[in-house]
Amino acid sequence: MRAIESSAIFLALAMLSASAMAQVDLVKSTVSATAKQIGVPIEGKFKKISATINFNPAQLAQSSARVDIDVASYDMGSPEYNKEVVGKDWFNAAQFPKASFVSGAITTAGTGKYNVAGKLTLKGKTTDVVIPFTLKTEGAAQVFDGVLPIKRTVFNIGDGEWKDTSVVADDVVIKFHIVAASAK
Repeated sequence: MRAIESSAIFLALAMLSASAMAQVDLVKSTVSATAKQIGVPIEGKFKKISATINFNPAQLAQSSARVDIDVASYDMGSPEYNKEVVGKDWFNAAQFPKASFVSGAITTAGTGKYNVAGKLTLKGKTTDVVIPFTLKTEGAAQVFDGVLPIKRTVFNIGDGEWKDTSVVADDVVIKFHIVAASAK
């Protein structure tokens, strides 16, 4: 069942790593999570995210980000799958409606490349993560792209019959493309 991919959702939120007290363009920004079910990639996208981003490459110590994702907004392209992933075995959206990422240190990793360390909380469990991302400037916008591989079982995503990783893989890849315009 594609419901397994839902596990990827939580990391997707981490993607919003940073931007100078910026407004995130939710139309142009995307966060997706991909897992494999019986070896076949399945992808879903989060439709509702919010973020507070303060990013300045010249002042990384003062830069920060907070990203919140409405886990019930995860869309796998099928009403049946969407209903399954918000249930107790997967995201348990009734009890844990939000996934969040709160940044800590942001460091440079080369020209236009950065790493953001922070706390990822999903389904009531918080863990430390480091997310690599790239930054490009397009006009007045900052564009952040990154990928964060995670293990769904660390967050108890896919409980019950879905805990077996031979059907739905433990590895989930969260991809993000965040467009943020600097505040005026």
